[in-house]
Formats: sequence, C-alpha cells, structure tokens
Amino acid sequence: MKIQSVGNSVYVKGVTSLDLDQTLDCGQAFRWEKQTDGSYTGVAMGRVINACMQDDVLVLHNCSEADFYAVWKRYFDLDRSYELIKQTLSADPVLSNAIKYGEGIRLLNQDAWECIVSFIISASNNIPRIKKIINLLCQHFGSKLEYNGKVYHAFPSAQDIAKLSLNDLSVIRAGFRDKYILEAAKSVSSGETDINLLKTLDASEAKKRLMRIHGVGDKVASCVLLFGLGKHECFPIDVWIKRITEHLYFEGEQSVQTIADFAQDRFGDLGGYAQQYLFYYARENKLGIPAQEKKRA
Repeated sequence: MKIQSVGNSVYVKGVTSLDLDQTLDCGQAFRWEKQTDGSYTGVAMGRVINACMQDDVLVLHNCSEADFYAVWKRYFDLDRSYELIKQTLSADPVLSNAIKYGEGIRLLNQDAWECIVSFIISASNNIPRIKKIINLLCQHFGSKLEYNGKVYHAFPSAQDIAKLSLNDLSVIRAGFRDKYILEAAKSVSSGETDINLLKTLDASEAKKRLMRIHGVGDKVASCVLLFGLGKHECFPIDVWIKRITEHLYFEGEQSVQTIADFAQDRFGDLGGYAQQYLFYYARENKLGIPAQEKKRA
C-alpha cells in the first residue's frame, strides 16, 4: 500500500479484496450509510468519515494521515492478506464457489463495546430496525460530530449509558432489549466485564465471560468475539447460518452444536471469514430460505 494525504483526505493505493458494498452492508456493522454518489459515510471509533473505492484506491474523506494509521488502517483490516485467506478457504469446493460472490468482504475491527450493544439489539431483529434503534441511541446519548454540514453522533460510552434509567432508554424504542443494554453498560463500566482482558483470553473463555451479561447469548457473544475482539475462528450461528450450513453441507436439520463442531473442524482459525462468505453467498442466491419466505424476498 502507498498512502497519500491531500488536505483532509487520505488516498490508500494498492488496496485489494475490498468491496465497500459487500463489507459495509453484510450485517457486521450498522452505522454506515450509502450516499447518492456510491460512497459510504459512517461513524466509528468516535469519528465520522466518508469512504469510497476508486479502482484499487481507498479514499477516506474527513480523515488525517494520523487518524488513518491510528484507527482506519486496522478498522478496515488493511494489513491482512485476504488473497491468502481466500486461497486457503477455496480448498473447500462450497466455499470456493461462495467466495466468488463476496470476494470483496473484509472483517471490520470494531469497538467491542459498540459490538456488544449492537448485537444485543440485533437479536430477533432486521437490519433496518437495528440501524434505526442504534441511530436513536447515538442521537440521544452520543456526543455530536460534524461533517460536510451535517450533524452525526458518536456511539455513547458504557459509562454514559450506565448512568441512565430504563425510562431514559425508552426513547430508542428497543423494547425488552433496554434492560439488556443497561445491564451490559453497568457490567462494562464497572469492570465486571473487562474488554481489555477479554482480548487476551482464548475465544472459549472470553465467550463464557460475555455470556454472563444478561441478554448475551451464544450468537451475540460470537459476533462480539469476531467483530469486536478479533477472534477470527468464531463462527456465529443464527437461524440463517444454521439453515445455510444445513443446505450446503448436510442432508437435513442439525443441532447448533453439530454445526459449531463442523465449522471448527472444517474452517479452523478462519471460521469467521468462512461464515461471512457463506452468509453473503446465501443471501445473494436466497439459499436456505423457506419457500414461503423466498416468495416475499
């Protein structure tokens, strides 16, 4: 990669395996919005930027060179060879085909606290509503940011949320999830859930500790591990991934544990990447969707 800073923009030349549509709209992050010119404006790590790809050049507006190295280089996982990952996973014929549909997916390295709340909100929810709830949370309780004449809001800290009441949180319209968000905030802000410690633990132990938070089940914990703590072996299993894996690899319905064991044996340390490629491939081809739902899709 070659980095060029021009004004308040950074141009990252030589970026491969990054498609912003595939990466920012595949359900791993919820604060990116596509603009009329095809670029994306998003808020992460207390900053707002606009991102677009021009051939093999990643262009980041409202970004200094210092911020690129401090935040966005890691956020977009630009030091990792996705060519090697895809080559390794392509030994599996199913994944080889799936990767062709999502060659530009990268795993974002997000803030773990934001991931905890976002995936608590995601449980039994659809992406438009998840985004709406998260935006309301940020608008009401996050600090203001400005870009291009528009006001954005940072994600509120665990300490700020922990000071609120359930009545305060009712404005985000998250329903029963309010109490889980508040409990998570109190757990993180008090140090009972120590995010820095979680980063040092193996995935199994870190998952156990995350699941001590009321409202954080296996799938939510796995998403936090994968997207917020860099545990790339994690293979989050929700109803869709279960159906997709059954459709592509099995002849009938399997237990979640059977699928988890299969993913660990089959994909090893690359389970998280495999999950994203499979999910995107299945979504694009409407695989693993019951017939009645497929008609509505």
